[in-house]
Amino acid sequence: MASFSGSFQRPLFTAAAVAVASVTTDLPNKLTSSKQSEPSVASETLALLSSHDSTPSSEFSWVSNISVSKLAGLSFVSRIQVPVPNINYRSIQNPSCGFSGNSVASSPVLIDLYQSAELAKRSNPKTYTYPSPSVPSEDLYRWHLPEPSAVDVGGKSDCSSAKSRTVVILLGWLGAKQKHLSKYAEWYTSKGFHVITFTFPMSEVLSYQVGGKAEKDVELLVNHLSDWLEEEHDKNLVFHTFSNTGWLTYGVALEKFQKQDPSLVGRIKGCIVDSAPVASPDPQVWASGFSAAFLKKQSVATKGLSISYDSANEGSVSRTVSELKPAVTETALLVLLEKFFKVVLNLPPVNRRLTDVMGLLSSRQPSCPQLYIYSSSDRVIPASSVESFIEQQRKSGHEVRACNFISTPHVDHFRNEPQLYTSQLTNFLEDCVLKCCKGSF
Repeated sequence: MASFSGSFQRPLFTAAAVAVASVTTDLPNKLTSSKQSEPSVASETLALLSSHDSTPSSEFSWVSNISVSKLAGLSFVSRIQVPVPNINYRSIQNPSCGFSGNSVASSPVLIDLYQSAELAKRSNPKTYTYPSPSVPSEDLYRWHLPEPSAVDVGGKSDCSSAKSRTVVILLGWLGAKQKHLSKYAEWYTSKGFHVITFTFPMSEVLSYQVGGKAEKDVELLVNHLSDWLEEEHDKNLVFHTFSNTGWLTYGVALEKFQKQDPSLVGRIKGCIVDSAPVASPDPQVWASGFSAAFLKKQSVATKGLSISYDSANEGSVSRTVSELKPAVTETALLVLLEKFFKVVLNLPPVNRRLTDVMGLLSSRQPSCPQLYIYSSSDRVIPASSVESFIEQQRKSGHEVRACNFISTPHVDHFRNEPQLYTSQLTNFLEDCVLKCCKGSF
């Protein structure tokens, strides 16, 4: 999900804490890591919540009685600024998977990291990191070098040479950390690609301000990539995004590429979209995304469909598909967040900014091929929204492939179906991005 202004970070945390304190021990860590709440903002939020019976009930009366008008009347809402980007191994044949037709003084830092690798001379290449100044313990992004065994030192292989000229940029989902993207990076580096993993610290996402740290981080990445593309000729990029946060971050990166040097957009040779998009400011989607980020594994969004098989008459087998229901506290949190975002996403500056980024992603994407990986069981991003966007892109003349994983949860397709996931990546890269590598992966 996209990030949003720090001016409502505190009341949102307060409301979330009230709703989920009984089911999660992870959220208090987030609360204590944030700035202390301003008395005026906290008192407004607590007054709103305490004006209703907070005892859990089947009717969630304290939540359902919170009206949009009351939310809109809180002073912190009027101060909100503009948001932006924001193994169970089973081998299966999936018939739905088909296809048709603060910046640094020296931006060449990333170039130096790449050039200093001297891949032909290293037996154990390093992973280079760029730390987040706001959260020193977390990396803003990392540069992962190809595994030595995947590098053709002699340079005789056209495929190996093409891979060495391609950098895959992984843009993480809301709440993702570098460790969560490592398995994706490892797959790409094992095939001979350079990889950059980019994530926002959670605190930075929630304290977003227009022109602030989050946007500068994206701009820093774009500046480094631009310098690298210009200095190293014949180099190309592939973007791999996760959820709406990664997808919107990709949109902001495209926006900055187009402003700096539109010709660089042509160096983007492929885009892979995992668990996205919803190309409109939907309060329910935003509520689901933030709820999943707060509750993590305790959220029903991390669970796929429950499928059971029973023997029937005459030796046949019947399949029962059941959908897990969220816990009482998660349901309450979802209702509260949805009401909140109904106000936030309709604020003119917020809606305008999101419309700009989503409009670019809808109608001004690069001409490169696209691959969409999604699931009918995704509790955050509806499959119907993804399929509608895919159809729109095809009508616009883009080469689009898509795969519905059917039963896997949000941004968890690789872990649940590794063989299917990697086969989709391999086929897409061989057929659409690096055609000289057909059969070489």
